[in-house]
Amino acid sequence: MTNEKLIDLSIVIVSYNVRELLQECLKSVISHQSLVTSQGLTTETFVVDNASTDSSAQMVREKFATRGVQLIENKNNRGFAAANNQAFRESRGRYVMMLNPDTVVRAGAFETLVEFMDAHSRAGACGGKLVYADGTFQHSAFMFPGLAQIFFDFFPLHARLLEGRINGRYPRSLYARGDPFQIDHPLGACFLVRRETAEQVGWLDEKFFLNCEEIDWAMRIKRAGWEIWCAPQAEIVHYEAQSKKQFRNESFVNLWRARFYLFSKHYSRAFQFVAPALVRAGLRYLARQARRARVTQDEKEKMLSAYQQIRNLMKQ
Repeated sequence: MTNEKLIDLSIVIVSYNVRELLQECLKSVISHQSLVTSQGLTTETFVVDNASTDSSAQMVREKFATRGVQLIENKNNRGFAAANNQAFRESRGRYVMMLNPDTVVRAGAFETLVEFMDAHSRAGACGGKLVYADGTFQHSAFMFPGLAQIFFDFFPLHARLLEGRINGRYPRSLYARGDPFQIDHPLGACFLVRRETAEQVGWLDEKFFLNCEEIDWAMRIKRAGWEIWCAPQAEIVHYEAQSKKQFRNESFVNLWRARFYLFSKHYSRAFQFVAPALVRAGLRYLARQARRARVTQDEKEKMLSAYQQIRNLMKQ
């Protein structure tokens, strides 16, 4: 912290080449900040730009610097975890929140999350309820990944199985009920952490460039004896993975690089023996699908190259 005087909430947004979405996100954040300030809730907002080439940083300077948004500009893409940590270390909030730039904060979300955490001293972290742009349901919280989830990643079966606990999803009825419920981890798009908890377990592991950093954080938080919750009355629109869509095949490789690191860090030897076998079988299945797909030869080669890169990761 740069200042010993704590405020209530620090909001940290890491951005990479999503200028228009970032602008809408900041508009919603600033709009609700003014409302919560009038109710006595003190906040601050950071944007960490990971060397975007779409004038994102310039837009923040021109349109939001005078409204209190603090900009950290990176000369290269440091990754999601490292960029968040840059702002976390400068923040002054009793609570710090990771917020994706492809989100729009709905009225009452900040107050709901802070009030919930204030009322639950053993809650180390929490998330809100995410919805798609059209207001439809989006899974906001998950169980820690296991072998079943790996299987379903490659071999999707009936939709009801994909939506169920066996695939790490919580029932929609829990969100619809509106009452907070305990979870393994929220999606990193909206992840609020108590400062005391973060100081105990540490900030994000910067060996995760992108993906799985919030799962690792949640695992460490729970291992330290803290609870993690979802507060469905705090609603946030999430356009979902807009930065990742820019590099689809590269993102798939990065996802599995992060997962293998997560497995090596937290999972048993037995799990680490079985999981790669499942992944190899899944990659063979995807390769067959790619060869039959009605796409250009260039796209097929890129897909097959990505699958080979993941196989190579398992040999390291």
